[in-house]
Amino acid sequence: MKIPAIRALRQKLAAGDPVFGLWVTLEAASITEMAAALGLDWVVIDAEHGHLDWKEIVDHLRATVRSETVALVRLAELNGGLIKRALDIGADGVVIPWMESADQLRQALAYAQYPPEGVRGLGAERATGWGQTLVQHTAEANEHVLVVPILETVRAVSQVAALSAVDGVALYFFGPADFSASAGFRGQWEGPGVAEQILAMKDTLRRAGKYCGVLASSLEDIQRRLGQGFQMIGLGMDAGFLLRGLRSALASVGRDHGLHAL
Repeated sequence: MKIPAIRALRQKLAAGDPVFGLWVTLEAASITEMAAALGLDWVVIDAEHGHLDWKEIVDHLRATVRSETVALVRLAELNGGLIKRALDIGADGVVIPWMESADQLRQALAYAQYPPEGVRGLGAERATGWGQTLVQHTAEANEHVLVVPILETVRAVSQVAALSAVDGVALYFFGPADFSASAGFRGQWEGPGVAEQILAMKDTLRRAGKYCGVLASSLEDIQRRLGQGFQMIGLGMDAGFLLRGLRSALASVGRDHGLHAL
């Protein structure tokens, strides 16, 4: 856990400044190293979808050591074992998908915090300096660990006020694609009415003093999201950046044929 990086992120948000990051899905830790070298505020290492294993995840985390880039791990589900493991290997926080109630969010917090506030077990892993900094780490971790829920279903709409009232959570992320699927518009980034519902939820959270994030779908969308009041902006996904660059180069020589589903 990089407390200076977490403090810097929180200070920027409190000052009203945006924080920019990258969604990491590919295994090469060089991607995260580049993001840190470029001074991105955060990365999310995606362990919900795709193929990343724990060795690859810890390599990505190592690439942010001594940087001010906050490293978060998106997990596959609300699961105490997964949360504990991600934090034990050095994540600055966890991103939890499919959050739909305040009870779920309080459970996520409990899994991420040591007793008596939570139920996180003690481990002699990277986070505690392999047991050598156990006292220091456990004294600081509960205050600084980041637990970031993703609101990505229509069921979360009626629960957003209760979700916004959960102490200890300041950042909330939105997942437009899954939200659209849950609304009956599978395969669309923002189906009919979804954009408006997400903005209404964002407004509720902002009135409660919370910060909101979303992954931008294009360079133009970055500016649009900033104008809408989102402060945690995902500039894109690593694979997306690579594909756009490749397709642009191929288009310049008349060879952009696009991709087809496997």
